Amino acid sequence: MSNKLSEVQARMNGVHGLESVVGAMRGIAAARSREARSRLDGIRACAQIVSAAIGDALLLIDDHASHETAATGQDAAMVIVLCAEQGFVGTFNEHLIDAALASSTGSARAAPTQYLMLGDRGIVAATERGLNISWSAPMITHADEVPALADRLTGVLFQRLVAGGTTRVSVIHATPNPTATVEIVEQALLPFDYGRFSATSSATVRGDPPLITLAPRRLLSQLAEEYIFAQLCEAIMLSFAAENEARMRAMIAARTNVHDKLEALTGDYRRLRQEEITSEIVELSAGSIAAGRPSKKPRPRNGHGSNPSF
Repeated sequence: MSNKLSEVQARMNGVHGLESVVGAMRGIAAARSREARSRLDGIRACAQIVSAAIGDALLLIDDHASHETAATGQDAAMVIVLCAEQGFVGTFNEHLIDAALASSTGSARAAPTQYLMLGDRGIVAATERGLNISWSAPMITHADEVPALADRLTGVLFQRLVAGGTTRVSVIHATPNPTATVEIVEQALLPFDYGRFSATSSATVRGDPPLITLAPRRLLSQLAEEYIFAQLCEAIMLSFAAENEARMRAMIAARTNVHDKLEALTGDYRRLRQEEITSEIVELSAGSIAAGRPSKKPRPRNGHGSNPSF
């Protein structure tokens, strides 16, 4: 009984330690998600500035409509998938991989789709699903790492575009969602739609054309690349916030399971302790009764060496 009792006590101590770890992980995930959300306003403000600059640059080109790349069904596609770098996120990566597969099979594309994937956990899951990963890199673990990763991803993207064969580019990522479901968003990066920037020009308000030191077409191309960089920064930051929210939900579920396990172990401990106390009481009671009972000596018999009574 004592061995069972000590075993249950040891398991309870282990579960209490696990409860502390789960609470710490939940707190870290909440802090990182909150920090990522606070950075979104700055990224979007930067994107708005670049958007206004594109509108100004379009005024310098009469045939700016020709800059809208016409995509055909024969063009190769490239999909950027933003997955989780660390674990304890539930089915977060599986939802993203399913969305990537649905994106490639749902459209009429003759050429195979190339996948650029971020996040070691997602890479493992995608490999098991047979996804054709042509390039991969670790996902961020802190919000400060977003600009460096977006810059690296933008460089890889445009290197592949220069090599030719790819004109369709989209990014698939998760966004923060207060519910328990993972919300997936697919955003088209290329072909770049210049038409959406035509009506948002600060030069129209000023009444004078902007001063430039580059050729208008080259300037427009660089501004488009800068805008895509801002889009990738926002997508990575949103994905990072959603990843940590998924981790928070997983830790909440784990905490519930830990509490249920502790209640079961506490019940076992009380039952075993009660059985041990009952056993000790019975043993002591039996010993007390045996000690208070008078002893009976056997009576001697005649003819067996005993002296008869006269």
